Amino acid sequence: MAGYQRWDDFLIAEHEMIERAMSVLKINLDKIERGSHDPLQMQRTIDFLLEFGDKIHNRKEEGFLFPLMDKRGVPIEGGPLGVMLMEHDAERRLLQNMTARLDTLAEADPEEIAKFKQEGLEYLVIRAEHIWKENDILYPMARKVMQEGDGEKMLTEFDQLNREAYGAGAWEKFSGMLGEVEGGSENRTRLIKGLSYEQLDAIMESLPFELTFVDAEDTVAYFNRLDKKKIFPRTRSVIGRKVDKCHPEKSVDTVKRIVEGFKNRSLDKAEFWINFREDTVLIRYFPVYSDSDQYMGVLEVTEEIGWIRKLEGEKRLLD
Repeated sequence: MAGYQRWDDFLIAEHEMIERAMSVLKINLDKIERGSHDPLQMQRTIDFLLEFGDKIHNRKEEGFLFPLMDKRGVPIEGGPLGVMLMEHDAERRLLQNMTARLDTLAEADPEEIAKFKQEGLEYLVIRAEHIWKENDILYPMARKVMQEGDGEKMLTEFDQLNREAYGAGAWEKFSGMLGEVEGGSENRTRLIKGLSYEQLDAIMESLPFELTFVDAEDTVAYFNRLDKKKIFPRTRSVIGRKVDKCHPEKSVDTVKRIVEGFKNRSLDKAEFWINFREDTVLIRYFPVYSDSDQYMGVLEVTEEIGWIRKLEGEKRLLD
């Protein structure tokens, strides 16, 4: 998987893909007793969870990670790895049972449909708990026992497995499969949907740095920390103004070049820092794109970092 330099980041990214498919399965299971689910989407989802979630992701753990941990002193038999393998088997069995019933589900009686739904929900519970245990417990355990070079070797093995199964463009194919499962970006489950407007606003106002969003028309559309002390003071009147009207004249050309770089994809970020009011201020610009890769605007992040530059050693939580 391009862009990942650590074996655990690689596997966690795959977990995120699996969880996206799990969300689609849950939506359809909730509708199945009313007959309002999407049979094709459900089939694609279960296929993905078997083909990618089990035959690709679980295989990486069973073929490379678990044997390495066993070699480094974490036994497979009777330990946490044994539990992980049992859960893999349970997930696999439930998905295979569901696959076997898919073709006859349309003619199934209510009792059979209820059993299908129950198996699906059982899979979701097992898989969700399994992912949590791996992300938060097993992978940190593995990091502690691994030796120099182990992680790099596993990344190579992961990539080789992908290539053997799906060729050089494996990651693009996995992404395409998941896109078919979700049925387009508009159907992708977004965590932000679970937040109320009040919660989202409170979160943005609680951030310890300043955010400004300039939309695709180069117009200031949002900034946080409203009515609070800010590094660079601004008031409501800035909303709706063109970005070149919100910067000192000497920096306007630079801002325009940054925005143009984001629009034509020649830049993926821009950042600089200055001494300002007895502190160091870090200012970063990031392009914002939609799921369909359309340019949506620029996010400016401004933060005082003098205290960060002075950090030394470690400070544990609540110390």
